[in-house]
Amino acid sequence: MQVPSSFLSRRDALQRLSAGFGAIGLAGMLGAAPRQQITPKAKRVIFLFMNGAPSHIDTFDPKPMLKKYEGQQPSGKLYRAPKTSGFMSSPLKFSKCGQSGIEVSESLPALGSIIDDCCVIRSMHTNVPNHEPALLMMNTGNIQPIRPSLGSWVLYGLGSENENLPGFVVLRPTPNIVVGPALWSNSFLPAEYQATGVITSDMSVDKLVANVRNSALAPAQQRRQIDLIQKLNHLHAAKREHDTALEGQIKAMETAYRMQSAASDAFDISREPAKMRELYGDTPFGRSCLLARRLAESGVRYISVYYTSSNNQPWDTHSDHYKRHPELCADSDRASAALISDLKQRGLLDDTLVVWTGEFGRTPYAQENQDKNKKTDPMKRGRDHHHTAFSTLLAGGGIKGGLAYGTSDELGMNAEENKVHVHDLHATILHQLGLDHEKLTYRYAGRDFRLTDVYGDVVKDIIA
Repeated sequence: MQVPSSFLSRRDALQRLSAGFGAIGLAGMLGAAPRQQITPKAKRVIFLFMNGAPSHIDTFDPKPMLKKYEGQQPSGKLYRAPKTSGFMSSPLKFSKCGQSGIEVSESLPALGSIIDDCCVIRSMHTNVPNHEPALLMMNTGNIQPIRPSLGSWVLYGLGSENENLPGFVVLRPTPNIVVGPALWSNSFLPAEYQATGVITSDMSVDKLVANVRNSALAPAQQRRQIDLIQKLNHLHAAKREHDTALEGQIKAMETAYRMQSAASDAFDISREPAKMRELYGDTPFGRSCLLARRLAESGVRYISVYYTSSNNQPWDTHSDHYKRHPELCADSDRASAALISDLKQRGLLDDTLVVWTGEFGRTPYAQENQDKNKKTDPMKRGRDHHHTAFSTLLAGGGIKGGLAYGTSDELGMNAEENKVHVHDLHATILHQLGLDHEKLTYRYAGRDFRLTDVYGDVVKDIIA
């Protein structure tokens, strides 16, 4: 008997239903009951990541003493012998901003104008000054690509706020990111906690979320079809216990179906007034920040926004630092401040934690050797990687505003007072979400793992 062409085999139906939804990820489910052990102050996180690492001494950590030691060689314990023409002071002016009087560089005027809503940690440090391990440390708590990301841990701990959207979304304008998907991987956590990766180079909904609409079937027909397929899938899964990838795919299919209406709204920034779009700026990062706000408003639990461009780590200013740094800051400053202000105006900042950071900082000394016979133009010099002191900005989510916490030494070389390691930052983020970083564990390969491994302390002094 010939099978009618209108009849779909199970395999055909699976392909049609799931096509394009590989990018949607497996994290749209309402997970298990929240694993909160602490009263939460935040419900969600927006993590703004400056790929390549901004210079702390040109943003939030002024070091006037560098002028005194201009050109002198750094001494003491260094990770590696630098190729440098010596200490290089910042030509950027710092001003006391807001009622708190926190000093912020002129390259970040918009963030300076709302600094009373922000906490600046000036005593951050990490393990090594190499991009790949430092990126992994900031995103996963480990310098090797073997652990779940912070976003996956958050989703595992809390589940999703909206069953019609993924719980963990990664926004980036290009696939070209150093390290790549390992930064937002679920690793050994169940597949349903992996991120949804979204490329934001084209902001039309059909491009952001491929095949979000079914052109062949009406919603009622599609619902009947997916119900049948899911019954078959569950019978299939019952014979394969503990196959988390299969279970995740089954859940992803259900999420993909429900997203058809929810995503059309949440992912569509064209619904925003022109004035609002102008506030954020018509740049890839600006549009991504606006989309992040819409997703947060729609109940997405964890949103990462990566600042990349045709250069996959634009903040990595090894040369022409004082040409490139202000340009990057102008874009990031506008969009980041717009996001924080917009969240506050909508009453969302209180329970949304915004994090602005890179993987480390940049050296207080110049990158290049200075020719003894020909003076190098200081504006052409760069700054190298620097892991022993850098700055991170936090806003909302129960964090004290108008606070500069911790210090680096007078030259910005090393974190000095109230040091904050990346593990401490992670512990604090989880704490604000109501999760105890020592109790949020997952058993794998015979041992209990956690985001912070055997380290980390909550930075209680910055909590409101």
